Amino acid sequence: MKSGEKDQKKDQSTLNILWIVILPSVFFAVLISRFTAFQIKNQYWILYLGEALIVAGIFFRWIIIKSLGKFFTVDVAIKEDHQIKKEGFYKYVRHPSYSFALLTFLGLGLFLNNWLSLFVAFVPTFLGFLYRIKVEEQALLQKFGNEYLEYQKKTKKLIPYIF
Repeated sequence: MKSGEKDQKKDQSTLNILWIVILPSVFFAVLISRFTAFQIKNQYWILYLGEALIVAGIFFRWIIIKSLGKFFTVDVAIKEDHQIKKEGFYKYVRHPSYSFALLTFLGLGLFLNNWLSLFVAFVPTFLGFLYRIKVEEQALLQKFGNEYLEYQKKTKKLIPYIF
């Protein structure tokens, strides 16, 4: 799923940054949940809610990746025949794959049932994705110009109608 030889690579190390952010965030979120007691709620439903968000996030991210087909790459790249996807989830948000990835990290924080773990799992990852979105959108604006500007005006980045 890496970009091909002919693709215009625009990644600016975002893939490396995401790995550097996500792996320690998950590790420390789990570690913190084991050694601190900043419980979100003393009830089992919080664990089930977290579990449901993890599963939903992974499932819908997988669907989005499959729907992108050859246009999905793990690094930021523009293909020769690249097109802006505007249907399905993309009708409402420009980066649904990242939305559902973030839903997974939110679910992890809830599953760990610890406020500090929730913060550590979600916030650094969110900031890493925001940087990647900035790089991605610069590449798309460079490739598509006004067409992408119009698409930006009609959609939100990550949360439909909100953000």
